[in-house]
Amino acid sequence: MRALYAAKLGGDTPLDNLVLGERPEPAAGPGEVRVRVRAATLNHHDFWTLKGVVGYPITPPRILGCDAAGVVDSYGGERPAWAPEVGAEVAVYPMRFCGKCRVCQSGGDPMLCRKFEMLSDGDFEGSFAEFVTVPAENAIPKPAHLTMEETAALGVAYLTAYRMLFTKAALRPGHSVLVQGAGGGLGTAAISLAAAAGVTVFASSRSEAKLEGAKRLGAAYAVPAGRDAAKSIMGLTDGYGVDAVIESVGEPTWQTSLRAVRQGGAIVVAGATGGPNPPADLGRVFWRQLRILGSTMGSLDEFTALLRFVERARTKPLIEKVYPMAEARAAFERLASGEQTGKLALTI
Repeated sequence: MRALYAAKLGGDTPLDNLVLGERPEPAAGPGEVRVRVRAATLNHHDFWTLKGVVGYPITPPRILGCDAAGVVDSYGGERPAWAPEVGAEVAVYPMRFCGKCRVCQSGGDPMLCRKFEMLSDGDFEGSFAEFVTVPAENAIPKPAHLTMEETAALGVAYLTAYRMLFTKAALRPGHSVLVQGAGGGLGTAAISLAAAAGVTVFASSRSEAKLEGAKRLGAAYAVPAGRDAAKSIMGLTDGYGVDAVIESVGEPTWQTSLRAVRQGGAIVVAGATGGPNPPADLGRVFWRQLRILGSTMGSLDEFTALLRFVERARTKPLIEKVYPMAEARAAFERLASGEQTGKLALTI
């Protein structure tokens, strides 16, 4: 089958590791489903893998890709009664769990599993291919109003945003949130979902174009990033601050996050693309009783709830551009530049 894979990892020009070629076609094992992939979207995880920055050891060649949407092709054995029929259009939940650690055995939050893996991690091939195999429960009926590319975008960025907003920060209608880095995949997802849920959104970016885009997605306020951002937000909230901050930039925005959130508010962190080691400012953290919450991806239950929410709210992921697989390098170059607004998709 045709697939987009990392032939090797690391080096000075990691995009040279990207190859479009033939790879063995997978078969669904017991309890698995094989999905014929129609679309996938890019994530920074894919680029980091090319650079050799991986959470689990990987032996190239490795098919990249964490997101996918497509059509059920076959099951490894008899189709479970609850599972979508062969030919059904589905969104793919990209996570697997060890099933052996204390959290898995106790039925706790699966995202605290000692060894959870996404597609393309560990021993699992990714979704940038004609077929991908996942546990049967990971294929969820696709929201009818979305395209395949829009559905694929829900897998990583939108699921991460959903967990940050509604599980970790526990935001509800009438609350407020600051979304840092408003133009990227996670930022646009958080703005879109929060606005659809009745949360007042403050969006921050260095780019005027991305701030305008944030307002089109539903942000009530667009604030230029920088030294005066926190002051602007405090002024717009009568000195109160926002209930929560969605933080994935790190060092460049951390001081704004600390100063713009209300007393007792939450800063939810799911990345640090601009640097992982900002000054902690612990005096402000304890004096204002701030909650600093880490967040990674989301559970299968959260993914299912996200799909239902998106369908009920009739909201759509923002796709900047769709590329054929043959132009995947151009898509990766756009991702690496950090200039895109929304998600970048591949047709498979």
